[in-house]
Amino acid sequence: MIKTLICVVGPTAVGKTSLAIELATWLKTEILSADSRQFYREMEIGTAKPDADELGQAPHHFINNLSINDPYDVGQYEKEALQCMDRLFKTHDQVIMVGGSGMFVDAVCHGLDQFPKIPDTVREELNLQLVENGLAFLQEELKNSDPEYFDIVDIQNPQRVIRALEVIRFTGQKFSSFRSGTKSKRPFNIIKIGLEMDRSVLYDRIDRRMDVMIELGLFEEAESLLGHRKHNALQTVGYKEIFQFLDGDYDKEESIRLLKRNSRRYAKRQLTWFKKDSSTTWFEPSKIQEIKSYVKQQLEFFVAEN
Repeated sequence: MIKTLICVVGPTAVGKTSLAIELATWLKTEILSADSRQFYREMEIGTAKPDADELGQAPHHFINNLSINDPYDVGQYEKEALQCMDRLFKTHDQVIMVGGSGMFVDAVCHGLDQFPKIPDTVREELNLQLVENGLAFLQEELKNSDPEYFDIVDIQNPQRVIRALEVIRFTGQKFSSFRSGTKSKRPFNIIKIGLEMDRSVLYDRIDRRMDVMIELGLFEEAESLLGHRKHNALQTVGYKEIFQFLDGDYDKEESIRLLKRNSRRYAKRQLTWFKKDSSTTWFEPSKIQEIKSYVKQQLEFFVAEN
């Protein structure tokens, strides 16, 4: 049989986890998470991890495998995910990958782009400007310098913004211009399934998910992590807004409004990222049988082609 990676991608709250479990159960295989926030043990409520029942339905990898104190990047994930898949492919013909972190999915499927080495002084200068002028100042520079990348990056994550700007400042070229390199050839086939739904329905699901997280203790979880706020893992929607509330920047009602607004904006950026990949076939999450039929058809095609 031909070894195949089946990727389930899409925006937050669209239903990726349940579909991945459905496919893993159907194909009797295991799941790799490609959600860069679900790696961290301490970030439980705000990351919408699969619950104990879901984790029990299919084996999962790369969930709760790190501490927020552990340095980790997409390059390490690429290496470890490929190693994990190599082991799984010894006993499974298909493996499922699921997540909304487009950069991590792309790294596994196609490899990482090659960027120039940037002197530490460039990053140090940007970090100083972040402290002195705030994130909005750097966001505006990125928007003007590279609007294409600005439209898809998580602009609420200062590390992502700084990473792009250090390349732009040092090379004088757009960060996005380095993201079109030759794709790595992988020793497995890839099926990409994207999940989408009516935007108003998705936004309502995001708002309701945030309400549930708050009821489960999201504010208390964020407060317990306040002392670690400088870590990259916590530079993300769902925690930053609460940290600002705890700083007294605004009241709780406003922080909840921002939590929901920024989560909706994040979902929009996720869709923009994934929609750029023409190899992804899109479905509504409820179309389970259609998705299975498509997967079966693709698997049969790979066998016939081989």
